[in-house]
Amino acid sequence: MPPSAPSAEMVGRATELAEVRRLFEGVRDGVPAAVLVEGEAGIGKSRLLREFAAGIEQTADVHVGWCLDLGASRTPYGPLTGILRSIVTRMGVDRVRESVGVGAEALGMLLPELVDAPTDRGRTSPERLRDAIASLIESAAELAPQVLVVEDLHWADESTLAILSFLLRALGRGRILLLITCRTDDVRRGDAVSRFIGEATRARLLERLTLGRLDEDAVRELAEQITGSPLSETALGRMQERAEGVPFFIEEIAGCSNGPLPDGLRDLLLARFDRLGDDAQHVVQVVSGAERPLSHPLITRLADLPEQRLDEAIREATRSGILVVVDDDYRFRHALLREAVHDDLLPGERARLHRAYAETLEAQCSGTDSADAAALAYHWQLAQDDRRALIAAADAMRHAKARYAFASAARFGELALELWPLVPDAAEAARVERLDLLLVLGSILRNAGDGERALAVANVALAEVDPETVDPRLHARLLRNKALYLVNLGRLGAIPLLQEALSIAEEHVDDQVFRAELLNQLASRRMIAGDREEAIRLADEAEHRAAGAASTDQLSIAANVRGGSLAHLGEVDAGVREYERARELAAGPNAEMRYRVNYSDLLTLLGRYREAVEVAEEGLRRARELRVERTSGSIMAQNMVVPLLELGEIERVEEMLSRDFVQGTLRVFRMYMSMTRVRVLAWRGRSAEAAEMLRDWLPAFEETGVSERQIWYDRVMMTVAVAESQGDFRGALDTILEMLQDEQPALLHQRRLLLEGAAIVAGLRADGADVTAASGAIRAAWLAQPAQLQNDAWSVILDALLDPHPDTVDEALVRADGEDVPVTFRVVLRLERARMLVHDGDRAAASTVLAEAAALAETLGNAQLQAAVARFASDAGLGVRLTAEPSAGTDPLTAREKQVLELIAEGLSNRQIGERLFISVKTVSVHVSAVLRKLGVSTRTEAALLQKNPSFSATRQPAVVA
Repeated sequence: MPPSAPSAEMVGRATELAEVRRLFEGVRDGVPAAVLVEGEAGIGKSRLLREFAAGIEQTADVHVGWCLDLGASRTPYGPLTGILRSIVTRMGVDRVRESVGVGAEALGMLLPELVDAPTDRGRTSPERLRDAIASLIESAAELAPQVLVVEDLHWADESTLAILSFLLRALGRGRILLLITCRTDDVRRGDAVSRFIGEATRARLLERLTLGRLDEDAVRELAEQITGSPLSETALGRMQERAEGVPFFIEEIAGCSNGPLPDGLRDLLLARFDRLGDDAQHVVQVVSGAERPLSHPLITRLADLPEQRLDEAIREATRSGILVVVDDDYRFRHALLREAVHDDLLPGERARLHRAYAETLEAQCSGTDSADAAALAYHWQLAQDDRRALIAAADAMRHAKARYAFASAARFGELALELWPLVPDAAEAARVERLDLLLVLGSILRNAGDGERALAVANVALAEVDPETVDPRLHARLLRNKALYLVNLGRLGAIPLLQEALSIAEEHVDDQVFRAELLNQLASRRMIAGDREEAIRLADEAEHRAAGAASTDQLSIAANVRGGSLAHLGEVDAGVREYERARELAAGPNAEMRYRVNYSDLLTLLGRYREAVEVAEEGLRRARELRVERTSGSIMAQNMVVPLLELGEIERVEEMLSRDFVQGTLRVFRMYMSMTRVRVLAWRGRSAEAAEMLRDWLPAFEETGVSERQIWYDRVMMTVAVAESQGDFRGALDTILEMLQDEQPALLHQRRLLLEGAAIVAGLRADGADVTAASGAIRAAWLAQPAQLQNDAWSVILDALLDPHPDTVDEALVRADGEDVPVTFRVVLRLERARMLVHDGDRAAASTVLAEAAALAETLGNAQLQAAVARFASDAGLGVRLTAEPSAGTDPLTAREKQVLELIAEGLSNRQIGERLFISVKTVSVHVSAVLRKLGVSTRTEAALLQKNPSFSATRQPAVVA
């Protein structure tokens, strides 16, 4: 028998190995990297990484985790648990606890050895678990370079993919190399693994290293290593024909060099197996039933052979190159061998084998909360024991759900439903009634981001409800959940369902807090639909019902809804006071973050952009305190995008959008962000792309806009932005005028569109169009707003653009140059003033004003405004010279540069500043250089001293601290 393949040297992979080593050198310098090593089965992916790991094991910590082949019953966080446990072993439990702080409690869900008692799920969250995993890896990287190897991604569960996606985005610094292997022929188009690879590749988060088949020289070299003798041209030709350059097949064919070659692939894979003795074949068949490496005691129990015969059988199987010993456990040398042996079993043999595995696992897990619940479901299903498979599937669903592995939990829940009609006492076996199972499964699917399937499950459950016998609370919860799923999908029908749920609760459920929750949800839907008075009435009732509750969260949510409704009715001051109450009453993080999201949104609608950003940034700081800044905090970051765009910080907006902060997959949430993306594309003059995105999303916006007024206004905003970017100003104005004909209640969202309409009117009027009727309609709509929304800076600007006079335009310019006005109007009003000056014959003054407009438009990077200024300059025959010098007496630092200076004074590095402000390191470097230049200093230390002590002069000798 020739030597087993693992003893042969690796051939034909020098280029690929050099590439992985090159990336590792960058990792050692603190630049993280991630590589997907992909190729067909047997191509040598794992061998390449073993070779690489052997070369760096003295300079880095290598941690390996495997995705397990459990069919559809995939283990939640499969490879991650092994990797994390390896890191903990290397660091030590005490150091890990010190490094991750409160995150140890979340990690305890996967690594119980980190906590003294089982983790209370109510005290943690998916965000905390993800952040804790990232914090642990980062802490380990401070001690030594970390190489994390995830084997067999094609068998990964969705929870693993979600964590990997998060880590690719979150681990922006540190000595971390993530290596992933994937069998490409087992990845199906459109499945979760395919989507993960596609998204990570498009976002440039993952480099892909594809292993090709070996050429003829490499085939000869490998085969001669294995056989120990030269290969004839005839033998080489036969090997090329049969193995086609796949290393694993070359190894197997070389192993048959002393006999005839098998006819097919299956026979080739079983050739080594067929040469084994009976005992060795029996042991190999037993091991083929395992989805993971097996310990010697477990093989002893399952094989049921005398000790001496078992040892000889195992020795023969390992010498043959079928089994290998890894960390004192036995496993197949290659997954293809395992699959071939397992598939060769007769149905009865296969069922008996998996029953033995299941019974053994149950004995091992008795009385414990074990992650082997997924394996039990797999083995009992293959053992064809429907009842015990149902029990295991239900347990596996609960186990995965408790660890926030929602997609995996959904698979097990659906398996339980599939098995349900096959088990006479299904409810007793699964320890859950069918309707309760459907309720839980719908919630799991929603949390997994699969809104369509969640809705389908809710429909199935409600179709099975008998109102005469069903528990009223359960009935109400099913109705409420269906309403939530419809909202998540942007569909109609939520309000009637919530009303029915509330009616049932009022009549049959003696739980005031539950009623308050339903009232708040209905109030929120009424507010979003524009029915503000009814929303306030419902919120008042919710507050009354929740007055005596232990938690004040429902009181906070009621104040939140009331605040938004009052503001949209024009009672802005009263609405702001309610939001302050919502903040004070928020007891839990959900109510608190809800306040910050909704209040910052209101501030944006009122044009109080700086405040809106400050509230959102404070939310980010709070998220950091909760250790969820890269997850829940990212949702708050998205709420910063619109005010930042209105403030003209386009590069920061683009940086945030490029990071893809949409962690969730809810359709409505993506709709909100798509509006901003369209506006950014239009801002940059990429009108074709903006129009294409608008076309893609328009049907969804039109459907959802029927019940959600904000989405309805977002559709108008997108349509106007695209029309303006295409130069169709009449079409943009018609869209705004059409908005004014709508009979539904007008919300605060209308104000920004009316202001934009005034700017469009001014431009069309300058081109000679008759805009009298349009101007009158816009003014009438503006004056129809409540008195509290009148006579502000926006009113002055709107009046100046609709009825321009030198004095009113000059006053509007002063207002536009202040805070709380969209920065584009600084250009729009200067352009209008320049038109008036040309009309009056003062061309010199017009040139000066137009130069300011041109400089502002260039600074903003707004293609449409730049084109408008250039067109007027050309038509009027004005020479415009751009000047970037600040006016005398003005602060030389921009708002962004002041923020950067403050963070420099805190001692933050450029990378840390970029993470805090959500801008790239390169952009931070530009700002730092500008700060040093403008302050007249040469070092960051001098800039920090000047920020803390304005009287400090860089020309003086700085103090020396011993």
